[in-house]
Parts: sequence; C-alpha cells; structure tokens
Amino acid sequence: MRIPLLAALLAAAAAPAGAQNQPDARAFVHPGMLQTRDGLDFMKRKVDAGEQPWKQAWENLLHEPYSQADFDPKPVAHIVRGAYGRASTGDRDLSASANAAYSQALQWYITRDRAHAKKAIEILAAWSGTLWDFEGNDAKLLAAWTGGPFCNAAEILRSTDSGWTPQQIGQFKHMLLDVYYPLLENFFPEANGNWDAAIINALLSIGIFCDHRAIFDRAVAHYLRGDGNGGITKYVYPSGQCEENARDQGHTQLGLGYFALAAQTAWSQGVDLYGTADNRLALGYEFTARYMLGEDVPMYGTISPRGRGRFSDIYESVYQHYHFGKGLEMPATARALEQARPRGWTALTFYRGSIGATPAAAPLPAGAQAEGAGALANPTAERPAGSLVVAPGESIQAALDHAAAAGGGWVILAKGLHTITGALKMASGITLAGEGRDSILWLDPQKSGPMIVNASDDLHDVTFRDFVVEAAVQDHPTTDPNQDRRVRSYQNAPSRAGILLAGQHPGQMRNIRFEHLTVRHATHNGVAVRGAAGVHVVACDFSDNGASVVPGPGLEHNLLLAHVVGGEVTGSRLDDSPWGSGLDVSESSEITVANNEAARNHAAGIHAAESNAIHIRDNLVEGTGQDGILLDGMIAGVRQAEVEGNSVHNNGGRGIDLHHAPEAVSRGNQTADNGN
Repeated sequence: MRIPLLAALLAAAAAPAGAQNQPDARAFVHPGMLQTRDGLDFMKRKVDAGEQPWKQAWENLLHEPYSQADFDPKPVAHIVRGAYGRASTGDRDLSASANAAYSQALQWYITRDRAHAKKAIEILAAWSGTLWDFEGNDAKLLAAWTGGPFCNAAEILRSTDSGWTPQQIGQFKHMLLDVYYPLLENFFPEANGNWDAAIINALLSIGIFCDHRAIFDRAVAHYLRGDGNGGITKYVYPSGQCEENARDQGHTQLGLGYFALAAQTAWSQGVDLYGTADNRLALGYEFTARYMLGEDVPMYGTISPRGRGRFSDIYESVYQHYHFGKGLEMPATARALEQARPRGWTALTFYRGSIGATPAAAPLPAGAQAEGAGALANPTAERPAGSLVVAPGESIQAALDHAAAAGGGWVILAKGLHTITGALKMASGITLAGEGRDSILWLDPQKSGPMIVNASDDLHDVTFRDFVVEAAVQDHPTTDPNQDRRVRSYQNAPSRAGILLAGQHPGQMRNIRFEHLTVRHATHNGVAVRGAAGVHVVACDFSDNGASVVPGPGLEHNLLLAHVVGGEVTGSRLDDSPWGSGLDVSESSEITVANNEAARNHAAGIHAAESNAIHIRDNLVEGTGQDGILLDGMIAGVRQAEVEGNSVHNNGGRGIDLHHAPEAVSRGNQTADNGN
C-alpha cells in the first residue's frame, strides 16, 4: 500500500531544516532508489538470458568510458564549476566518477564479478575521503548531478555482499551529510527548473541511504509545491508545455529526466509522485516528445527549435510506469523512446515491459489550459468601416485624439512593433484594437511608467482587444527569462506598467472591456482598474507582471481590480507573477471570476479582500507560493462569496482560505497537495 502523501507532507512541515538524525517509525526499503531488489533481479535475469532490449542496453552501458575496468578516480578537496562548465576544477572527474560508481555497481550485481564491486568501493572511498566542498556558479547543479548516482551505487553495494566495510560506509555517509546536504538543502528555485529537479532527486536518494526521513520528506514536499521555479507544476504547465521549452529542448529533457528519476526513487519507497497533478509529468513528456518528433504543439510564447530531434535517454521509466503500470497511452513517448534506445542504456534499469496483467490502454487526458487566451494569430472581431489604422512609426496618440474628437470609434494598430515614448491617453467611446499577436505596443526601453492611462476620470465605453502590450525593456521574447534580468520582473528593473485606469470614486468609470489582449512583463501591475462599474476581462493573457518595484513586493499583480462595481474575469490566463497574485480584487462587489487559469504566481492565485458578492468558480489555481484562493480582510472581510467547482492544487499555502469570509459558500472544489 502506498504511503499517503498527507502523512509525508505533515512530517515535512514539522521537520527542522537541518540534517540532525532523528528516529522515524517509517523504515525505508533497501535497496530502494532507482532499483529495488526485484528490479535488480529482473534486470540480471534478462541480461543473463540475452533478451532484448536489455542485451543491447547492457552492451551500450559497457561501452561507456566510465564503465571501463581501468577507470581511475581523481578526487580533489575543492570542486569548482563555473557556468556551463567554464573555469572549473575537478568537475568532470567528479561527474565521471559518480557515473562510474553506479555503472560498476550495476555490473557487480549482474555479473557477480567482485572486481566491479571493488572498483565501485574504490571510487566512493576516494571521493568520500577527500572532498570538502563545492564552489562556483554551478556548485549546486554539479552536486545534484552526482549525488544521485553516488547514492544509487552505494545502495547496491550496501545491500549485497560487496565487501564494503562499515567504516567505509560511515565515511560515505559523512560526505553526504556534511558536504552534499548543506549545499542542497534549500534547493535553488531562482534557477531554471532543471536545477531543482536534479536536487530533489539527489535529496531523496540521500534521505534513503542515510535513513533520514526528514530529508526525504523535504524533497517530496518540494516536488509537490516548491517555490520559485521548483516543483512539478512550476516546470510542467497544465497544457503539458514545459518551463524550458522556450529555451531549448536539451535543457527541457534534462529537467523532465530528473523529475522522472525523482518520481521513480519515491515510488520505490511507496510514495506516488508520478500521479501528482493528474499525471502532470506524463503530460510534459508527451508534449515535448511530440515537438521533438516534428509535430506542432500549442505554445504560449515561442518554442525553441534548438535541440529538436536530439533525443536524450530519459523516456524508459515514464513509459514503463504510465503505459505498462497505469495503462495510459503515450504514443509520442513510445516513439521518442525508440529514437533514444540505440545509444542509451536505461532500458536495462527501467524497462520491464508487461509484467502480469497490464491495464487496458486508455488515452492520457488532454492537458488543461486557458484555451485561446490572449492575442491570437488573427483578430477576433471585424473592424467597422471608418476605422483609423495606425502603421508602426505613426502616432497612436494622434489617432486616439482624432477618434475622440469625432465622438469615438476604432483605432487599429497594424501588425508590427509600435514604440511609444510615454503613456497613451485613452478617451471615452474608443476601441483600441490590433490585428492579433503581431500587433505589439512597446514602451521605449529608456522610459518608465504605464503604457496606457485614462484621459479623464469618467472614462467610459472603451475596449482594448487583439494586441500585445509588451512591458519588458526588450521588444522580443527571450529564450531564457530566468537569466535575462532585462525581461523578467526583478528588483533592479525599472518600474514599467501595462494599462492603468483610475477613477476617483467607485463606479466613476464605466463599461471597460479587455478581450483577447496580452499584457506581459510589467514590473508594476499588468492591468489595474480602480473606480469603475462594468469591467469585463474576457479571454486575456495577463502574465509575468508584478515585481518588487515601488511600492514593493506583493503589491503589483497580473490583474488588479479595486473599487469596481460589477464585472467579470473569464477564460483568461493569469500566470507567473514574480511577486504578486494572478488576480487581486479589493473593495469591490458583484465580480464573477470563472474558467481562468491562475498558475505559478508568487503570492495568491486569486485574492479578494473587503469585497461583496464575489463569485469564484471553475478556475484552475496551482503552483502558487502562498494560498491558491484567498478571501481576506482586516475589517469586514469578504461577504456573500461563492467558491465553487475550482481545481486548486500544489500551492505553497492553503488551497482555499475562507477564514475572513464567514458567509462564504464553498462546494464542489477539488483540492490536493497544498501546504498548511
């Protein structure tokens, strides 16, 4: 029977951050990392029988340079690894040694040739008796890469009559707890998610080998809801798109591969991470495999062709688990697996095929996403006759003023980059529209402040639709927003906002509509409406807005509604605020929030405070740093609220917090794997 995740999470929450050994009644299975005893015996039988694909995988393993009998470890006390391996000392030797130790341990188990056990022990003893510390930009990454295979080798040696002495075992444990764990215990969520995926896998393995439940549970909790870029729902989006697909497919496969290794390691101990967020890992594999195989995939942003068609050896364990274990069809993963097998060897360790009764094959459920949110390839409404069309380089403000003088009308942003040097002033009765996602409004990178504001306090009957508001200081998408501080919203960025509309009292502005609009990368609010009646946000994509610029972290959001009477936020994508919430509603009434995706925001997914008649239904809220849905207040709180039919999971705080909404009706919500 699988250990309930709740028990693991409660233990993790109660555990101290340090690595003090404490007794725990839940004993670990040994061997129990990437292979259990049954798995090791199965592998040996298949190799001994010369059956495929195990025979070819075995031969591939034996041809690896680190698998050779004359491998010579070259330990050093101080490991240094710079970014991408530059300015490094001992890093390649350490990586080769970790792989060699695991390979030699596998060879020992299969052949029972004691020379392989002796070589594996020699490697572990050399490093555990020498290594003091890691330095350099990639210190944590290198420790994560090597901690897993070192531990897997050690687990096999300790579970067999290998000749590994208690003194040598103690020395190896000392290296894990004194060198590896202090470096890795707090993860590295600021980096791209493949880092934390590798760290999770290493910490799970360290916890198992050292029989240290707190370390193991700490890694489980981070897999489920790690902050920053850590955690499975931070790396694999509801559609299956992965955090690093826009960067390149090599790093994407690296991240997916380590999440899979972590899931397999936890599975060996009876904890099911594979099934997290409705088999989210499987969705990530299918999405990436489809693209790698040449198919078109739906993508927010621009998917990178770098690494396309170069298949890493990461597909065996997930295909084994999801297809043969759970009976799910994974056709793209199956094809990718066949591409990787001729050069790889993980079929040896993970592939078991159909063992016993395999469940009937069923389709993997399609990934959820905010379908059609944001500016699309083409406009979603026909322009009326007499519309003013503004070409890139022409004055948008002049066109807006002309339309205002005529009593209103449509102003169309033609396709292309429209650079402005200050905020556009929007007058009543005007629709500002684009020709789809190729109509881009961009503020001069030397300027700060908002990009669109209201021309008068009583603004009314205006629409924004079918274009992109790009608030970053560069005019094109970056391939790696986590490394490009000019694009992603960080503390040292200038204060740049998207659309800020402000009246002086509730209901002063009227009938404000946003439809198929994209607003992204604002360090201030993406969109803020204060003091209006009838605000409609329909099928928009407001993402990656809200940094820690003045007035401070947590006070700027993807979408802010304040003192609004009557409105809706529907079918929209409100994701990835670096410091704020997906949606923040305050001092407002009669607001419906339905069928939105609010994912990976630092604060809450959906936050409402001091408001009345707030209806929150059928939203997907996941991967937030704090509460998923929070109804809040210091005075009267939220009155007459309805929270219904939402899927709220893998959030760092509570899934749904209604402490300040005593009259709230909550029904039909699905919550799982949230904190607290």
